Formats: sequence, C-alpha cells, structure tokens
Amino acid sequence: MADLDREGLAARAEEAAAGLAAAGVELVAMTFVDNSGITRTKAVPLSRVATAAAWGVGASNSFDFFAFDDEIVPGEYSAGPVGDLRLHLDPDRLVALAGLPGWAWTPADRYDQEGAVHEQDQRGLAKRAVRRLAEQGYTAKLAFEIEWVVAADDAPDDPSAAVLGPAYGFARLSQHAGYLRALVSALDSQGVAVEQVHPEYAAGQFELSVAAEDPVRAADTAVLVRQTIRAVSGEHGLRASFSPKFSASGVGNGGHVHLSIQRGDTNVFAGGDRVFGLTPAAESFAAGILDRLPALLAVGAPSVASYLRLLPHHWAGVFRGWGLENRETPLRLVRGVAGDRHRAANLEVKCFDQAANPYLVVAGLLFTGLAGLAEEATLPEPVDVDPGSLTEDERRERGIERLPTTLDAAVAAFESEPVLTESFGRPLATTLAELRRHEIRVFAAATPEQVTAALRWVY
Repeated sequence: MADLDREGLAARAEEAAAGLAAAGVELVAMTFVDNSGITRTKAVPLSRVATAAAWGVGASNSFDFFAFDDEIVPGEYSAGPVGDLRLHLDPDRLVALAGLPGWAWTPADRYDQEGAVHEQDQRGLAKRAVRRLAEQGYTAKLAFEIEWVVAADDAPDDPSAAVLGPAYGFARLSQHAGYLRALVSALDSQGVAVEQVHPEYAAGQFELSVAAEDPVRAADTAVLVRQTIRAVSGEHGLRASFSPKFSASGVGNGGHVHLSIQRGDTNVFAGGDRVFGLTPAAESFAAGILDRLPALLAVGAPSVASYLRLLPHHWAGVFRGWGLENRETPLRLVRGVAGDRHRAANLEVKCFDQAANPYLVVAGLLFTGLAGLAEEATLPEPVDVDPGSLTEDERRERGIERLPTTLDAAVAAFESEPVLTESFGRPLATTLAELRRHEIRVFAAATPEQVTAALRWVY
C-alpha cells in the first residue's frame, strides 16, 4: 500500500515555493543522512519542488552501503547497481538558507518505486519510533547539542592558529564575536531557536544549544545547524569540524542528546515520587536506555574515532551509570532550577557524538526507552561521584561497568540486542554492522593520529 499523499505533498510544496521565490531562492538542496553518518544531498530547481515532493527524485539504493570514505561496501542486502529509490522532499521543512544565498534546504524521505517507505530509510524509522511512543500515550521532546572545532583555511590542522584564548574564555568569544553573531543570526532567520552559544574546552572549539522539539524535527534541526555552521564558517575564512576527535591528544566533539517524554502536557521527568522527582514512567524509560547503552554505542558512537573520545575524566560518560547533574555518567539527569522543573527536567545522553546519524539516534533512544516502559524497568542507585575515581572493586560492588572501549565491542553488543535489531529491521541492522566493520578494517593498523587525520573533515 502506498504511504504517500501525493496531491497533498504537491500542494504544500507549491505554497512553500511561492514564499521561497519571493526570497530569491532558485535551488533546493534535499538531504538525507546515510548509515555512516554522512549527510548526502541532491538538488532541484525551485520550479521542480512540487514534483520532487509528490513523485520524488531518483536515487540509487547503493547509498545504504556508502562508508565514511565513500567506498560502497558490499553487503548482504546490497543489490549493487540494480534498483532505484525516490527522494521525496519534505515541504513542511523547506527553508531559505541564510548562509547559501539563492538556496533552500529540506530533509528528504526515501521511498521505493511503489510509494512505500524504504526499509533502510532512517528518517522513516525515527517517525515509526515516534508513532510507537504515541501508541503508549506519550510524546517526546529532544534536542542535540552541537560541538565543533574551527580552523583557518590556511592552517586547517591547527585550530590554535585561528582561535586564541582559554577554554570558555571571553577572549575567545570576543575574537570571533562577529562570526558567532552571524551564525546565530543565520539560524534565527531559518527558524532555529538558539538557546546558548559559548567557547568550549578544546582548542578552537565552540558549542551551540537549541530548543527541544519533536524528535524527528530535532534530528532535522541538527542537520540544518551543522550545514549553517559550515556555511557561516566559510564566509569567515574558517573550516568547521564535527569529528568525534579533531586531534588524538585533544578533547573530542560530543553530540549530546537531551530527551524528555510527556503524557499530555505533563513532563514525566518531574513531579514524581521516585528519586529526584522522577515518575515511574520516566525511571523505566531511562532504565531501558541505560540497560542497552553498550548496544546503543554502535548507533550513537559509530566511528573508530568515537572511542578515542570516550575516555575517563573527559566528561564523555564512559562508565555505565546515571546521576543527578553528574557529567561523568553517560546518563545525566538535568532537573533544572526549582520552580521550572516541570518544564526543564530531562535526560542528557553524553556518550554519543556527531559521527552518528541523528535519525538513528532518535530511533535507538525511543525504542530502548519504550522497552524499559514495557518491562517496568528500574534504575540502579545513582552515581554521585566521578566513577573513574573509584577502584575497580568499588565499581564492581556498585554495578558500574565500563562501556565498550572499541567499535568492534559496540557492534557485537548491538547485534546481540533484540530490541534494536528487531525494531530497526534485519536489513538496516545488518547493513549498519557491515559498515562499522568496514571502518574497523580500514583503521586496523592505524595510529590514533592517523585515525583523527583521516576523519577530521569527514563529518
């Protein structure tokens, strides 16, 4: 059965195109994020927007098997050069790009030739996870934090040559005040609600936070924010890197996720009778994620470089546990200030990075959280210290174990976790594992310095 309302898509696209034409838009970039976390694109003239929404644009299904290095990896579900899919732009997310005059952007959904969602369409999977959550009576709000390192075009491997000043320092912000102002202005013009921006810890590093949204829209926004950062950086003679690890000796770029669920208008992460005000539903949802964090790393920390970032004492959350405002646990409960907790309370996932496909992250978190709800799972005791400061015996006594330290171990955990493999479906789950193992093979003999150099400008 076809899943497409072609007439409705075309009508909404035509309405949006009229406004874009008045803004001087001539071309529209449609993006999708592949299984390796790379944002791929095809573009159409504005005059073709209605057709691209209703009938799509042709795209090979080989994109499922594109690796980080653009190698097309043979896989169990690969048909090689045979077959075709359709990229259908989302008319409800069309927006003129402030950093690319004359261009607009929108995410695309991948359908087969019969009008059904492609079995490896990651945005479609995220939508399905949101529907599953709604069937249980809940909605979710989610936001991705974006960290990036900038370097000058003429010194791309040395961010300290372009960005002076200490971590979190006002000197660093002052040096690039015009750049950051232009960035926030561009995002505002594109409908992105920026909540804060600041210099971060690593050399040349900044961070930007946006308002929480519907999970699929939040993943869309993560793609749009990164594109905008790239474009505005280029206007200021800079390059932006979102790699999990810019340099082997430095602090990495995270891709933290903030997540809460609601029943009706009530945030269930506040106002409950469990520890720190959690409701039973919030505890079970968080416990479902915590129980499956080793497997989720293959989704949220999917690169060999990810495991160069996941180090103790780096605020990356490498020991499985949770805590109130504990930045060394991978799950950090953020309550917010007294009087605002009904709105602000959320769960932060700290062990993920931006090599991840944000739509797969959304799906993975929602499906594992739903599993926790179904199981009425409970959380262990919260961790109120840096778990890395405990001895191995102390961690063992408290049930705190190290998360996978290699991509290979994370993939093995993913393949053994039925909640993820079944909810993702065998074709997608198998392809993800095949692509991760390709990257493992490529870097089998590489040093950390070689890994970071190879991946520095990929994401």
